[in-house]
Amino acid sequence: MIDLRDKVAVVTGSSRGIGRAIAESYARTGASVVVSSRKADSCEPVAEALRKDGHDAMAVPCHIAHKDQLQTLVDRTMERYGRIDVLVCNAAINPVYGPMQDLSDEAYDKIMTANVKSTFWLCNMVIPQMAQRGGGSVILLSSIAGLRGTTTIGCYGMSKAAESALARNLALDWGPSNVRVNAIAPGLIGTDFAKALIEDPARRARVEERTPLRRIGRPEEIAGVALFLASELSSFVTGQVIVADGGDTVA
Repeated sequence: MIDLRDKVAVVTGSSRGIGRAIAESYARTGASVVVSSRKADSCEPVAEALRKDGHDAMAVPCHIAHKDQLQTLVDRTMERYGRIDVLVCNAAINPVYGPMQDLSDEAYDKIMTANVKSTFWLCNMVIPQMAQRGGGSVILLSSIAGLRGTTTIGCYGMSKAAESALARNLALDWGPSNVRVNAIAPGLIGTDFAKALIEDPARRARVEERTPLRRIGRPEEIAGVALFLASELSSFVTGQVIVADGGDTVA
């Protein structure tokens, strides 16, 4: 029921974790996939592995906080494929842990630029060509940290709340052109990004105990949501934030 043949998907932050799982799921369902992360030696092996499995993939290194590099990502994709049907803004950073009162201006600017402004830039670069061709799907990776308060990753949570709001606003702007924009808000997922949490036995145990499914998530489980949002199965879904957290936020 999910067929992405003849679709071109760009996935940022796809050298590992959730982004890689999304890129792999798209490739397996027929999409041509552009793998992107900050360094070429990180994203090229992922693209090469996909090609060895018979899929169409290319790697384009890109530091999301640099607007010129985002434009290069878009330009190289358009030169190769002539279109972008699915955009997944997954790359994000969280360089600090602790209370908001200890957050420096430099750290604040770094987080908000990488997690919010870069997504805004990239959407504005990609969506117009989707609209010209009659539609497309944009998927922003938010977080349950954007839905509730936290004493350790507050600015990250702010940035993810902003991404959810951006999805809603862009859905209104571009809905008449059949461009759908949605966000996914994962809970705790077993990736390097969440290493500080999942490698702390006490903190991990607390999360698992309060989560109805009694475990943390797997990257491929978020990829499943992204696959749904990229496909025609979600053709009437836009402006939404889909929470995939094992029930954590309702516990």
